[in-house]
Amino acid sequence: MTEHVKRAFKYRFYPNDAQAAQLKRTFGCVRKVYNLALQARTTAWFTEQRRINYVQTSALLTEWKKTEEHAFLVEVSSVPLQQTLRHLQAAFTNFFEKRSAYPRFKSLKKSRKSAEYTRSAFTYRDGRLTLAKMHEPLDIAWSRQLPEGQVPSTVTVSQDSAGRWFVSMLCEDASVKALRAGSRTVGVDVGITSLVTLSTGEKISNPKFERKDRVRLAHAQRELSRKEKGSKNHDKARVRVARIYARIADRRRDFLHKLSTRLVRENQTIVIEDLAVRNMLKNRPLARAISDASWTKLRSMLEYKAQWYGRDLIAVDRWYPSSRTCSTCGHLVAKLPLNVREWTCAACGVVHDRDANAARNILAAGLAVSACGAGVRPQRSTSGRAAGAEAGKLRRSAA
Repeated sequence: MTEHVKRAFKYRFYPNDAQAAQLKRTFGCVRKVYNLALQARTTAWFTEQRRINYVQTSALLTEWKKTEEHAFLVEVSSVPLQQTLRHLQAAFTNFFEKRSAYPRFKSLKKSRKSAEYTRSAFTYRDGRLTLAKMHEPLDIAWSRQLPEGQVPSTVTVSQDSAGRWFVSMLCEDASVKALRAGSRTVGVDVGITSLVTLSTGEKISNPKFERKDRVRLAHAQRELSRKEKGSKNHDKARVRVARIYARIADRRRDFLHKLSTRLVRENQTIVIEDLAVRNMLKNRPLARAISDASWTKLRSMLEYKAQWYGRDLIAVDRWYPSSRTCSTCGHLVAKLPLNVREWTCAACGVVHDRDANAARNILAAGLAVSACGAGVRPQRSTSGRAAGAEAGKLRRSAA
């Protein structure tokens, strides 16, 4: 972990009419420049087998501004336009290194509305933030203060589908330090009824935020379907649907932040399963519930918070049969359908809660993986059969 962690502090703000118009114009220009640069790079490659880099697209941007067709690009700050070219360069780098798919064009309706400003394009003084091309500071709702003495290195302005405006400021935070090392370890098994079950036997129920608002959401969506597309009533109904989705997402994110922070603060080592959530979403009867549980988001929070606070996060292979293995004697059951929540080991006679037993096995396998020197994403050769064998040795030695 670096000496000072960079954190993004996100706030709501309320622009006046002139600021809102300028920002919307900037969002449109950012999207246009990204698409123009992507088209230029794609055409150059497929017609001439020639790669275009960031420097060349930056030169193209200068030429586009001089044309009558794209003269509107000079009406906004040049910094967000340069930043979107850098983002496109990063997208191509990830593609060539096989970390992501080929970059896609930004859609007017579906793409995220955002613009990134670096230090040369904003001023921050005494809690007042003013962006380039604006004469007045933003009216920000300061829900918490920035780290003392820190000035943001970048500022990202965005608007969500519910019409809410947000500003995210990236700063160094000296208050984030490694916690005192401890000896507590915990295995975490994720589920739908219980969001997580710990190896200690504790179960944390799944709030099911989407299910609680499902009736309101269905009603709002029916109202939206009755409106004529392109009308003002259609736009109003769309915003009502977006606000319900935003309420669900906000409550879910808040809950996951509190849960992940608690697990990281209380335990030195946390062991989870390396689940393929994208593949699990292909199960149509369970896809909605799995999406609402947001296991991927929970894992992401655990990963970066463990890095911040000096904790160890270990992921065991998804093929390790944690639910079907007896955590007492190591006996492996041939089949264990999902509707079986409690089972009795035929070898030793111990009655197991399915989730608690899985969490204990995950912990044992994770400690074995750690002993082998594997990291957060262990290879199957060391975390599947090998980890299972090591976990069996740990159980026998404990007995």
